[in-house]
Amino acid sequence: MTEVLVLIDAVDGKVTKPSLELLTIARRIGEPSAVVFGAADNGVLAEYGAEKIYTFDDAAFGEYLVGPKAEALAQLVSEKSPAAVLAGASTEGKEISARVALKTQSGWIGDAVDVQVAGDTITTTQSVFAGNFTVQAQVSQGTPIITVKPNSTAPEAVTGAGTVEAVTAEISDAAKTAKITSSKEKAASGRPELTEAAIVVSGGRGTGGDFTAVEAFADSLGAAVGASRAAVDSGWYPHTFQVGQTGKTVSPQLYVANGISGAIQHRAGMQTSKTIVAVNKDDEAPIFELVDFGVVGDLKEVLPQATDEIKKRKG
Repeated sequence: MTEVLVLIDAVDGKVTKPSLELLTIARRIGEPSAVVFGAADNGVLAEYGAEKIYTFDDAAFGEYLVGPKAEALAQLVSEKSPAAVLAGASTEGKEISARVALKTQSGWIGDAVDVQVAGDTITTTQSVFAGNFTVQAQVSQGTPIITVKPNSTAPEAVTGAGTVEAVTAEISDAAKTAKITSSKEKAASGRPELTEAAIVVSGGRGTGGDFTAVEAFADSLGAAVGASRAAVDSGWYPHTFQVGQTGKTVSPQLYVANGISGAIQHRAGMQTSKTIVAVNKDDEAPIFELVDFGVVGDLKEVLPQATDEIKKRKG
């Protein structure tokens, strides 16, 4: 079988859940080969199917932005001629993969929510035009280079050989023009990362600026907290938690929208969620056209009751 290169995202050596999802998807296409810049838990990568683990260990990958990583991955693609390259649909994953596509003269597909294979043909599914259409796409030139949204599949543990191979790359001076001069660790909230969470609970204008009920409900579910543009523009919640066309795109198993009208801008950022629930006082709110389950009521009354019930059932 032809190998499939999977760009691994690891935080302090811990492999992220979306990367494990990519390894699972890669097995549909061929033999998964993990590509690691820096450190990652090789045991976990092997546990989830990595037959090979290509490791790049060069100071340039940590000192500069995506340029060196893109050059290194492009050289690996040219050398190995993989059946495909998979990366997470994060900001870095998109930029690295798009640069690799350009350098290797290959087709690039972004924000896939599904990847299927029939024979030698790889077909992706995407939600486009603010979530109004679902389309399928195929790459017609070069190596298919695909970014996949988190929560597009469930990670499946299937043990691979996990053979580690240290590789090097020639990094040009042009790739080192954007240097990282300082960095600051993100304060830990105890909640999952918004774009990776299996459950997201968001609040909007209907919170009136008080996210207490939204956060309590999210914590009872072990969920991430999000916010609409109206909420962040009003200064009620940090912009880093904005879900929408100009914010972050999420695709969790469960999305709960509270006090959010459902404007197209917000829908574009969460419409591919597997199950959508809305709580809103306005029974004519556009969000109800999209949901699987809707509750007409004041979130400040509905959410505390739901939170108490969840806690009771958890015992």
